[in-house]
Amino acid sequence: MSTLPYAYGGPPLQASLRSTPEDFIVDELQSIAPDGDGDHAWLLVRKRGANTDWVAKELARFAGVNPVDVGYAGLKDRDAVTTQVFTVHLPGRPDPDWSAFPHEGVEVLEQHRHRRKLKRGALLGNRFTLHLRNVQGDTAAAEQRLQAIATRGVPNYFGDQRFGLGGANVARAEAMFAGKRVDRNTRSMLLSAVRSQLFNLVLAERVRQHNWDQALDGEVWSLSGSRSWFGPEAYSEALAERLASGDIHPSGPLWGRGSLPTTGVALELEQHALQECDALKSGLERAGLDQDRRALRLFSQNLQWQWPEPDVLKVQFQLPPGTYATVLMRELAAG
Repeated sequence: MSTLPYAYGGPPLQASLRSTPEDFIVDELQSIAPDGDGDHAWLLVRKRGANTDWVAKELARFAGVNPVDVGYAGLKDRDAVTTQVFTVHLPGRPDPDWSAFPHEGVEVLEQHRHRRKLKRGALLGNRFTLHLRNVQGDTAAAEQRLQAIATRGVPNYFGDQRFGLGGANVARAEAMFAGKRVDRNTRSMLLSAVRSQLFNLVLAERVRQHNWDQALDGEVWSLSGSRSWFGPEAYSEALAERLASGDIHPSGPLWGRGSLPTTGVALELEQHALQECDALKSGLERAGLDQDRRALRLFSQNLQWQWPEPDVLKVQFQLPPGTYATVLMRELAAG
């Protein structure tokens, strides 16, 4: 992320973002309420200093089931206090005493019964409450930056979390493409990292050209709140209104088999940005992935901020699934 260009010319503040896990609070916004009956335990879990996959495995161990029988909608930060739902498949079995779950920092807040395993992506988004401490810099410029983020959004980069420890996942994917064997879960993770890298390269070029939130000739549009996309089609007053309102966004490629759907200037830009990435592109194609698209622009919802102390900034906002709070915050403050 440190090498990617900024939309607004760099952050106006220096600050510490994660002095403690309590400075980074994430609450999952549910899209499905528990049914009240069924073969799955529906658990609202609060965790501190633990990653989602580890908690899922420990829930499986505690319940005496296979890890594959535990579902969750999305991965949450480890260095944070996060609340999210897990489901545990317990066909014909009563719930164990979840209050006795033996890990400090992990607490089952609610338990219900549910009919289906929770699937990845089955959430409305996440609500963030962040505290920036030891803040230094131009606070007036920071206020202006927050206003700009609220009204114009930020580039929808994939965050550092997507690329593994030290950003090594793309290199690991190159080794996999060269023949190194990995398990199924690792393969999926590495393919996602490569797709994310290529997307970020295209988005970075559009940020450099100051058109990441504008229409290009031959644009393909991403529909807000959906994975659907359409176009290209002639730019019109109706499309301009939808772009201005946030109903649609310019999109970038999630690489796979098939031709890029963009045409004209948009196609030329994407081809240029990825001209030195043939090995990564062919690796994704051989893996069987198909061309898809992702919005280039990220809007937050309900962005609010206050200064509890002169050197402490509290920021609250909601983001849709698959997007990153750190991507928004990098436009405001450097750590």
